[in-house]
Amino acid sequence: MTAPLPSTGLREVRIGHHALAAILGVPAEARGLVIFAHGSGSGRLSPRNNYVAARLRDDGLATLLLDLLTPEEEHDRRNVFDIALLANRLRLAADWARDHPETSDLRPCYFGASTGAGAALRAAAEDPRIAAIVSRGGRPDLAGVDVLPLVLAPTLLVVGELDGIVIDLNAAAYDVLTCEKDMAIVPGAGHLFEEPGTLDQVVTLASLWFRHHLGEAR
Repeated sequence: MTAPLPSTGLREVRIGHHALAAILGVPAEARGLVIFAHGSGSGRLSPRNNYVAARLRDDGLATLLLDLLTPEEEHDRRNVFDIALLANRLRLAADWARDHPETSDLRPCYFGASTGAGAALRAAAEDPRIAAIVSRGGRPDLAGVDVLPLVLAPTLLVVGELDGIVIDLNAAAYDVLTCEKDMAIVPGAGHLFEEPGTLDQVVTLASLWFRHHLGEAR
């Protein structure tokens, strides 16, 4: 089930038996697919994620902006912190992309924000399909100390300089990861990267990370 979005070249798609809402964008000669993981149910509508996705498409990467929860599930705030549930939905999206004609030849990556970062790392554990992961102001620690060493995909943790507690949580997760990894602290940025120019720095870091590791995989 797909329907084109007016004047954008993007497509609304529905994923899995829960019919999770998602927005797919595939530029010409795309070199990989970035699946976005957001902790709230309406992740596909996040202004920041949509901005990042548009910039990544400009750099030749396909994007899938996904609601990890149905509207009914989102009413229960406990679901936002159910990392196992969110990770399962991400795996479902990767399976869907493998079977979808527009994305079947594209190796998937994950871009996680907030609790979605923990879900992305949990979903990627022992999954060799995933080419790379980027966390933006995320909670990678929520993946679990028993799961983090099982992540195979090269992982970049991006945190704002002013986001002190989250820096500490990311540093703790970084120490447990055994995959190729890096951690970048964006100067002058808070938790939401709302300060002028800070989200652009996230885009640059993420695009370079994804394209580098997709290039290695080809």
